[in-house]
Amino acid sequence: MYSASRSRFRAVVRIFPGMKWWGWGDEGIAFTDADKPDLRPFILRHLEVDIARSGKPPLAFEELAVPAASVAPDLAEALAAALGAGHVSSEPMDRVVHARGKSLRDLVRQRRGELGRLPDVVVRPGGEAEVEAVLRAALAADAVVIPFGGGSNISGSLEAPASETRTVVSIDLGRLDRVLSIDPGARTAEVQAGAFGPALEEQLNARGWTLGHFPDSFAYSTLGGWIATRSSGMQSDKYGDIADLTRGLRVATPAGTLVIRPVPSTSTGPSVREMVLGSEGRLGIVTSATVHVHRLPAERVILGYLFPTWAASLAAMRDIAAGDASPSVTRVSDPAETQFSFATKKASSPVERLKSKALMTYLERRRGFDLEAMCLSFIGYEGSERRVRSERRRVGRIVSSHGGLCIGSSPGELYDQKKFDTPYIRDFLLDRGVLGDVSETAAPWSALGAVYDNVTGRARAVFAELGVHGYVMCHLSHSYHSGACLYFTFAITPSGKREPLDEYAVVKSAIQQEFVDSGATLSHHHAVGTEHAEWLEQDISAPGVAMVRALLDGFDPGRNLNPGKIVDALASEPVERDHEAVNLDGPSRRIVAESVNAVAAAPEPAPQPAPEPKPAPRS
Repeated sequence: MYSASRSRFRAVVRIFPGMKWWGWGDEGIAFTDADKPDLRPFILRHLEVDIARSGKPPLAFEELAVPAASVAPDLAEALAAALGAGHVSSEPMDRVVHARGKSLRDLVRQRRGELGRLPDVVVRPGGEAEVEAVLRAALAADAVVIPFGGGSNISGSLEAPASETRTVVSIDLGRLDRVLSIDPGARTAEVQAGAFGPALEEQLNARGWTLGHFPDSFAYSTLGGWIATRSSGMQSDKYGDIADLTRGLRVATPAGTLVIRPVPSTSTGPSVREMVLGSEGRLGIVTSATVHVHRLPAERVILGYLFPTWAASLAAMRDIAAGDASPSVTRVSDPAETQFSFATKKASSPVERLKSKALMTYLERRRGFDLEAMCLSFIGYEGSERRVRSERRRVGRIVSSHGGLCIGSSPGELYDQKKFDTPYIRDFLLDRGVLGDVSETAAPWSALGAVYDNVTGRARAVFAELGVHGYVMCHLSHSYHSGACLYFTFAITPSGKREPLDEYAVVKSAIQQEFVDSGATLSHHHAVGTEHAEWLEQDISAPGVAMVRALLDGFDPGRNLNPGKIVDALASEPVERDHEAVNLDGPSRRIVAESVNAVAAAPEPAPQPAPEPKPAPRS
């Protein structure tokens, strides 16, 4: 659980400090290898880079060529009248910080001084009425409006199209950061969309509640951003993804304020709530949401486990998901990520080294572990002391049945403390010329092993084809009834023969293509944006894309709301249909991939012959 001070439950206006314009997190925080003696040889062995050598820092801000802003006088006056001049900015730093998210492509270009299409003006409304006033003024001026939460998006969801000639307005929702009300009976809370993770949990914790949503970007992302991208948190196994947590919404739209009432369930046609979830600002600006909240648990613990192989790990996670226990965290790293985790450990004391050596000796000699193949896992438990004790026993039996063992709470405590620090490693490697990124997906349990094999195999093949040193690793991060999320991290040392971003793009594209070719989704929780739009049709089929396009273009025909994201809103040609790929009497090859039972499962019953179709009734 996020540990927050017990401040009073009150309206506090905070302006959350922006992240570095060229990297992740606060200016005063950086990753260091000085206390991690095993990391340097690990990186040297796998990526052929000596991290002890001085890196190349990004350009100084003063060296950037920031283009002049273009805001028509009438629009500037309308924005100042709506918000007050102090909340309207065309300062260079504001515009650069709000221009992009934190994808690898974003950061490489920022560090080079390739700024792209900057917003012309950044506005900071203080409430729903002010958001609506900004939207009205922007639409009247035919300006482009892009909502901004924390700026942590890594899918290209924040950058305006390079060809955009209209005024671009970035709406920073950071002043909308309050928990407005809590309904203890319904166990829901209404929260303004600009609340950052820590501020949100601080206000809820002070009243004994938690949202339970902790994405990697927790410290630098907002409730509205989570909703706009269909975020998932580290404890979503227990609390649900943001789509599960969100019940009611208020959204400023070109047609007025969209109100979705926070009822537990409804049958009112296609779900408008679901249309807003993941819409990336294409339908409007979320101003507040009513979300499920839970009482703070009496006890919370994350334990570390070791499994002999990746296959055993996946089988254990599948059986835990199918069992009676409901842990809050089910995470397991493949051997490559396990070795990387060990390499990033801080220097140990002599006693700790002896304990570690004794454990490794026991695993190898008494348990028959191959230390290069073993997998590190973290499983979390929450609730009453009795519930936690019971769930630990149930999970422990499953872990043992797959050859795993518990190694105690110390690894889990360390993971819990450092889980939000991982993105800083990317900046550290970028300073040294290494390009690192992530791609995540979800697939059924029956196909999970094959997806993993296909993706890691393809990535390594592409490394060889490009002639680059590369590393790919993976962990299972979220478990569901029918499958799980696989989260891949990869890094390359550019060859020096080509543009580094071109080599990166080949690797990234190969991984994404392997997702959809293997029957998995293009993204589990990082959204579509522009980075993943290329694979959307292969994921949801051509008719699915046509539906999304019709919704977005129909609701925003002027393409004023964050244009170019999810689908190409500028395309007007009719959608080409591959009739041979669509079979209405059975699976369509464009939509359904053949599953591979890489994780052992119970045999399926033989399919029964389909009944003869009945003749159509005469009219």
